[in-house]
Amino acid sequence: MKNAAVQFVVRRLGLLALALASGAGAAVASTPAVPLRMVHPDVPLPGKPNRFDYASIDPQRRLLFIAHLGSGMVTAVDLRSGRVVANVGDVPGVHGVLAVPALDEVFATATDRNRLDVISEKTFRIVAHASAGVYPDGMTYAPDVHELFISDEAGQTETVVDTHSNKRIATIAMGGEVGNSQYDPVSQRVFVDVQTRDEIVAIDPRSNAIVQRYRLPDTCNDDHSLLLDAPARLAFIACDGNARLLLLDMRDMHVLSVHRTGRDPDVLAFDPGLQRLYVASESGVVAVFQLANRQLHLLGRGYLAYEAHSVAVDPLTHRVYFPLQNVGGRGVLRIMAPTP
Repeated sequence: MKNAAVQFVVRRLGLLALALASGAGAAVASTPAVPLRMVHPDVPLPGKPNRFDYASIDPQRRLLFIAHLGSGMVTAVDLRSGRVVANVGDVPGVHGVLAVPALDEVFATATDRNRLDVISEKTFRIVAHASAGVYPDGMTYAPDVHELFISDEAGQTETVVDTHSNKRIATIAMGGEVGNSQYDPVSQRVFVDVQTRDEIVAIDPRSNAIVQRYRLPDTCNDDHSLLLDAPARLAFIACDGNARLLLLDMRDMHVLSVHRTGRDPDVLAFDPGLQRLYVASESGVVAVFQLANRQLHLLGRGYLAYEAHSVAVDPLTHRVYFPLQNVGGRGVLRIMAPTP
């Protein structure tokens, strides 16, 4: 009974916080509250109360890996217990983090050292390094060729690393600053945001060469973020220059619809089971969309927390995870669940 009472209070506080936050500004006052509720007290995270970046889930080991950029570390959280189980230090300026269960490894971009760090999921130790360009950021894995594609934002290239040897094997000039990279298992292509050109670029991972460029319409300014729903042949593109989200038909690469997000949208997360898309932004505003019949419908948009720009969703439990950099003077992981 005591645990049930605590959970009830946590849920009510979470709903109240979101309801109050959703009316914090004119930009979100006219939209429904974010359809999320707290299901667990905030989990304290190691390190200083400073910036986090990407997060990645290993659904097999039930682990969440968080890039703690400001503290130069990667933190592992057990999704079953909601507890921190490991903390990997000496990953300076870490931006991207990607768990690859098939390899039993986690890849992290140590941006301040212009390198890729390879972390064993068995020991939580760094087992290898690779050169990764000028400003390595996000990344994606192409399993057919066992290669990692790393967005070198400032270097305006895509760095390719062979995951067998953990060596850089190619550097692809993109012609502009690079945003997110995503592997499409259907076309067996890597798709990359070239944000200063407002383009989506397709790379053939077998030749490590650009095979096509797709110009985005003027409704997108600075396409920094990209996420694919490969089975549905859809792409979600967040444009941080004008706070817009594009739904793109990958069959002919034309835009199906355009939607408003919070200011400076950043990380995207998609729940394939519930068909829900989460858009976290630098402004702290989170937008939630429902995908139905190849259309996106806004479920809610509201302020969550200071710079709540990173999000991950567990496809098994549908829980949503937000690393937050300064809540009461400490970094925390907020664990939420979708509401109808």
